[in-house]
Amino acid sequence: MVADDAPAQIAAVLRLDDIGFDAPGALLARFGLRLHRVDDGADIPGSYWGENEAGIIGCDVYARRDTPVHSLLHEAGHLIVLPPARRGAVHTDATDSIEEEDATCYLQIVLADALPGVGRDRLMSDMDAWGYTFRLGSARAWFERDADEVRAWLHGRGLLTACGAARLPDATLSGDDACSAAATSA
Repeated sequence: MVADDAPAQIAAVLRLDDIGFDAPGALLARFGLRLHRVDDGADIPGSYWGENEAGIIGCDVYARRDTPVHSLLHEAGHLIVLPPARRGAVHTDATDSIEEEDATCYLQIVLADALPGVGRDRLMSDMDAWGYTFRLGSARAWFERDADEVRAWLHGRGLLTACGAARLPDATLSGDDACSAAATSA
């Protein structure tokens, strides 16, 4: 059942126009990804859902000013959880793995803490408003009470710190370097 105020909730989610492209671009670059700004109204390359949802192709993430921040972080999260050798083959649909999808949802929440003016609380609220569904009824309930396996999965791959924060690479990798390394290690 959709709440009567669902259109208002969806309209109120945080979008890239609210926070700009610089901080998200710098965050993604730390993982060897490139953020591309798509012209207003243009189709977003690599978008699984279409409309204003972010898209992914290889090490490239595409978004418009009206793209929701949660969508950008989710699609980038798909690429981050993948081994670098698999990134280059991604076009639009990153995975059919439940583990990777769950890891992506968790990672997008903790990555939100690295973006000024976003943070995990706002992101989880936006995920709920947008219609993400979780067994326990909300993103927060899942994140806090039902994600132990996901945390272990991400920690085991070096993507979370011991306290559960996103492990951000120290140096910015260029997308070319990350994709080149992936291609040579495949």
